[in-house]
Amino acid sequence: MVKPTIYTKPALIAKLKKISAMGFIPNARKGNHGGIGNTLEDLLGIEENNLPIPNAAEWELKAQRLNSTSLTTLFHMEPSPRAVRFVPQILLPLYGWAHQEDGKKYPKGEMSFRQTIHGNSRSDRGFKVVVNRKEKKILISFDSKSVNLKHKDWLKFVKKNIGLGELSPQPYWGFNDLEHKAGTKLLNTFYVQAEVEVRRKKEFYHYTKVMMLQKFSFDGFLEALEEGKILVDFDARTGHNHGTKFRMRQDCLPMLYEKMTVII
Repeated sequence: MVKPTIYTKPALIAKLKKISAMGFIPNARKGNHGGIGNTLEDLLGIEENNLPIPNAAEWELKAQRLNSTSLTTLFHMEPSPRAVRFVPQILLPLYGWAHQEDGKKYPKGEMSFRQTIHGNSRSDRGFKVVVNRKEKKILISFDSKSVNLKHKDWLKFVKKNIGLGELSPQPYWGFNDLEHKAGTKLLNTFYVQAEVEVRRKKEFYHYTKVMMLQKFSFDGFLEALEEGKILVDFDARTGHNHGTKFRMRQDCLPMLYEKMTVII
């Protein structure tokens, strides 16, 4: 049995600096999906998602490509009141629309409620995330006046179903629940970003930026929601609710921590 590699923080920092100095390194895996993190783990000699630092608070290693526009899922969490089963019972039947595969891949009458929304502006269907610090809640809000004209037929459907007022009750997440959930997911992190080059259809990575992020900041999380850096993603259809996700733009991870130390 191979003895697992154990790192002290200074040893890990030294090793990451050495890896950065190696320049472009070929993807260690077949296919390019997830290669950036797997290649780094191989170079460090560690198992997937396991950062062995003794006597330290929980740490993890996150590797992402520089300048990526993709969203990272932080966690799944359904809104309260949970007993109402908000997404399948209210949002989908009353505010949903015909699924694009309605009557083709899925049965006739298949509805969809897919919205990725945040606190910076309303979606074209009038939905927005509202941070209410007084009530200590993150709420989902609907404003019919903000609905884009291209959805006018859908708006008539909503009006007939339930009227055009604010959602009532409004789905929400309590600060305490959300802080606990986010805090258990966002551990102290060595955040590594890499430049990516493709040569003969194979990816090569140059690990050029490393930050040490410590102590989750719930205030930073709320600000990221208000600024549109963290988004709430609903993804439900009649046959299946894929779950409500909190997702993050790649560049905003440092916002979610109290202490940031630039290593490279």
